[in-house]
Amino acid sequence: MSTETVKKDILRGGQFLVKETPSEDVFTLEDLNEEQRMMRESTIEFVDRELWANWERFENKDYEFTKQCMQKAGELGFLSIAVPEAYGGMGMGFVSTMLVCDYISGATGSFSTAFGAHTGIGTLPITLYGTEEQKKKYVPKLATGEWFGAYCLTEPGAGSDANSGKTKAVLSKDKKYYSITGQKMWISNAGFCNLFIVFARIEDDKYITGFIVENDPENGISLGEEEKKLGIHSSSTRQVFFNETKVPVENMLSERGNGFKIAMNTLNVGRIKLAAACLEAQRRVTNEAVKYANERIQFETPIANFGAIKAKIAQMAINAYAGESACYRAAKNIEDRIAIRVAEGNTHQEAELKGVEEYAIECSILKVAVSEDVQNTTDEGIQIFGGMGFSADAPMEKAWRDARISRIYEGTNEINRMLAVGMLVKKAMKGHVDLLGPATAVGEELMGIPSFETPDFSELFAEEKDLIARLKKVFLMVAGSAVQKFGPDLESHQQLLLAAADILIEIYMAESTVLRTEKNAKREGEAAQEVQIAMAKLYLYEAVDLVIKKGKEAIVSFAEGDEQRMMLMGLKRFTKYTNQPNVVALRNKIAEKVAEENRYTFDG
Repeated sequence: MSTETVKKDILRGGQFLVKETPSEDVFTLEDLNEEQRMMRESTIEFVDRELWANWERFENKDYEFTKQCMQKAGELGFLSIAVPEAYGGMGMGFVSTMLVCDYISGATGSFSTAFGAHTGIGTLPITLYGTEEQKKKYVPKLATGEWFGAYCLTEPGAGSDANSGKTKAVLSKDKKYYSITGQKMWISNAGFCNLFIVFARIEDDKYITGFIVENDPENGISLGEEEKKLGIHSSSTRQVFFNETKVPVENMLSERGNGFKIAMNTLNVGRIKLAAACLEAQRRVTNEAVKYANERIQFETPIANFGAIKAKIAQMAINAYAGESACYRAAKNIEDRIAIRVAEGNTHQEAELKGVEEYAIECSILKVAVSEDVQNTTDEGIQIFGGMGFSADAPMEKAWRDARISRIYEGTNEINRMLAVGMLVKKAMKGHVDLLGPATAVGEELMGIPSFETPDFSELFAEEKDLIARLKKVFLMVAGSAVQKFGPDLESHQQLLLAAADILIEIYMAESTVLRTEKNAKREGEAAQEVQIAMAKLYLYEAVDLVIKKGKEAIVSFAEGDEQRMMLMGLKRFTKYTNQPNVVALRNKIAEKVAEENRYTFDG
């Protein structure tokens, strides 16, 4: 990475809210280098040949087939992308690891879950927190697919409250091993893994501790039956029981009591990777839907020509495009932050941990936004297919079921919404993001007389960028007033946090979409980006509506009298368009392009 890249002023996590980002500074799929493009092609080729062509086998709960596909992925190097070269991996940058996770995950949720659980939460805790001996012993086997990993955190009584687990680890009298006893549930890859990352409590410690546990049935480890699930049918999901399982003391991961920190930081990576894993699924569902719409004749015309279907196809394309824009923007920020820390002398472990942790807010935003978009896209896919969409003989039905889990794992979307706002407030209190100054300025602006001048919006996206800047003021107004009113007690007002989070999410997603499109329009010309410009404008239009709804909900719920009236006036002022977009015309432009190409073609 060039010195210039390392030294450039990269926004810290959450600063997108209070600082302007030039479009030149965002990374987009159009910026992929030749090596990354070749990697993407080889990933798509593997998926088409091994996964997409056999989607029915995954639906028939063929767990052995999932394992075989994982082994093939290991042979081709796909399991080693993020693993440092010193431990048998490719040592690729964060963007490249996102890219493979994105394109390998679109054919079936069963394989996507197995892949994500192994390469993410099954391997990362060791590469990020393991000792040199632990990494040398285990990571090369995990990188090649000789061994598979699983992650044992959730318990019957400990889900979102991960630190409340009851699994115990008792040190032996000779202090050579820990004896682990407890029950874990919803463990992905449990049926074929060789190694567990297990979290247990030592004595009455406040925080849990992580352990590397080899899967040996003769060492007090037993499995429940395969879970009967709504989707991801061939993802092996079982309960795991530990009965005085002996684990050598040298297999403790990091330090005693550090397990909760390991779990949370590993989940940050998992969240942004989960968002990436939902992108190719949207592209493939869109492709199948538009092919069907072009072929399905009703009233003597393809249904793709009907306005009601055009609206659906346009929305599906917009969702995928916005998700790509935001995911790869954040991925490059993380990659650059890692490079900066390495240049400053941090180890790869320290650099990656801190680099991802820096953008934990964005990771939660992306997890929520893209997991909900993939659910909406699959739902519209079923609707376009009509009766065939409801049939298990067509792929739409399984895509909808597979999509549903993405709003639950890696922390439910409700938890992630509250985390995003909570982490932002904490960053502000630590001085890492200046929210107080801008929030105060917004309060003063509300008290002042608004300008009635008509601004010059002749340049591309001039109005959209002005509007995004005002949406940021809405968040500062709402969140700032709520923090002032409730202080540390704000976290108990969950519905207010959820409303604020939705505003925050729409700001990041809309801004990312506009910046990507502006960057590409500058280098390719506006004519070449005509449809992408339409998608960016439409995404923002819908984001504004949601901000109005959530802003009003929050304001009328905690403000009264003059304060409420002033804030509602501010909401109206900050969300006002000078030139409303022609929604139907923009939708038609997008849908007609997708129909003409017979597929989604906007991923660089």
